[in-house]
Parts: sequence; C-alpha cells; structure tokens
Amino acid sequence: MRSTRTLATAAIATACAGTVLLPVQAQAASGSVHLYKIYYDSPGKDTRSNASLNGEYVQIKNTTSKAVSLKGWVLVDASNHKYTFGTYTLGKGKTVTIRTGKGKNTATNLYQNRGAYVWNNDKDTATLKKSNGSKVDSCSYNSTRVDYKMC
Repeated sequence: MRSTRTLATAAIATACAGTVLLPVQAQAASGSVHLYKIYYDSPGKDTRSNASLNGEYVQIKNTTSKAVSLKGWVLVDASNHKYTFGTYTLGKGKTVTIRTGKGKNTATNLYQNRGAYVWNNDKDTATLKKSNGSKVDSCSYNSTRVDYKMC
C-alpha cells in the first residue's frame, strides 16, 4: 500500500511540475530581439580609418518566429551616442551588424557613418530601445583583456 501511495504522490508531483514549467517553456520558445555581441576594440591600432571604425560593431539577433520591423528603434551607448534605425526589418532567426564607420547598408550590415569610435575600449553599455523609448535590452562590459562581449 505504501508504494502505491508513493507512486501516486510522485505522479501528481510530476504533473504539477510539468504544469508549472509550461509557461516558462512557451515564453522561451517565443524568442526575442536582443543585443548579441559588442566588438568594442577593433583589431589593430585605433587609427580612425574606415576599416578600423568598421571593425567596431554591435550585433542584434532576432530569435522570434517572425520578422520584426526595427524602424525608429535606437541603439545607444553610455555617452548617449545614438544610432536610429531607418526602414529596416530583421528577419526571423537573423542577425544584423551595426558598424561604426561608413559603408553601404545591406540586409546584414548597417553603418552609422561616423568618423570617430563609439564604444569605449574598457567599459561601456549598449542599450536597445523601441521607437516608443521602451528598453528592449542592454549589455555592459568592463574589461580590456578581451576585444568583444557576447551579450
């Protein structure tokens, strides 16, 4: 009798645990648009050449099951350097790279068209906001030992 009661209790506990976990699993399955990587110290010397400026970038990833319009969204650092997205849609499962220097925008690379660096080589915070100003994500780093941060 005791083992039957133990099995029944275990079965009920398992069923309840599964019920509690379902919303978390469903939420994780829906995905997000988020900061993915900040390459804050471009390779080589900081010469302000366009190649060096474009070696500094932020990647944003869409892990949702739908394309997301980023029109009017803003990427900003702790010093308030802002990049505002024009008409741009990030496809489902896709990543876009926002480079500091100049270049021609493509589906995978967008350019801030700056002549100076944005991301500090030692510490900074990237924040991604929707067009209405609500915060989507942020990512901070505080290191000179590496050149990039996975968010």
